[in-house]
Amino acid sequence: MNLPDLVVPLREGKNNQQLRYALRSWAEHLPHGRVWLVGYRPYWTAGVEHIPTVQHGSKYENTTTAVRAACEHDEVSDPFILMNDDFFTMRPVEQVPVLHRGRVADVEHYYASRASGSYLRGMRETRARLAELGHPDPLSYELHVPLTVAKAGMLAALDACADLDVIHKRTAYGVLNRIGGRRIEDVKIMHRGPRFDQAATFLSTMPDAFTNGMVGGVIRRRFPRACPYESRGTR
Repeated sequence: MNLPDLVVPLREGKNNQQLRYALRSWAEHLPHGRVWLVGYRPYWTAGVEHIPTVQHGSKYENTTTAVRAACEHDEVSDPFILMNDDFFTMRPVEQVPVLHRGRVADVEHYYASRASGSYLRGMRETRARLAELGHPDPLSYELHVPLTVAKAGMLAALDACADLDVIHKRTAYGVLNRIGGRRIEDVKIMHRGPRFDQAATFLSTMPDAFTNGMVGGVIRRRFPRACPYESRGTR
């Protein structure tokens, strides 16, 4: 049985160190086939595949374009594992678990009490669309963890929400394909302090938390050696 590929949407011009350490963590702990960078490819990467995309939209539109491009590419495995460039696999994983964040309504309430904007609007619009399609109380899959994706199922989800400005792609996919799963709290670390689970299997960071926070120090110390996805002399 072939291992699933990893698909990583990347925005243009982002020459990021988070990706470097994410790649190191996947090389060490996450069994996979090939790594596909969709969108931008940093100069220092090696041994990865690349699908260039046009990035003239919002970050949400660009990532939707990237996910669709991966689904429509004949050489990307089916299924594949959808990643972000700031997902770190901190412990060995034999198979990516199916994880969700609980009810979209509860996640929406959390965000509504703290912020507004396009992300929250997209959450509401995606929830409303899923209700129209027969899922009145959907689960949220908007977690910063790997997600195993079947191509046809993701394309159907994107098509069902194609007229929305901000598609919550993971949620639409998970709900419409009835993937179920286990509830966890999101693993995204947004602060510089010590309040995070150092025993967690998955971690994700904001750029400042990675560069200046304690979590970034933990990740860099855990993966000090270059991996096969880095060109020599570009550390």
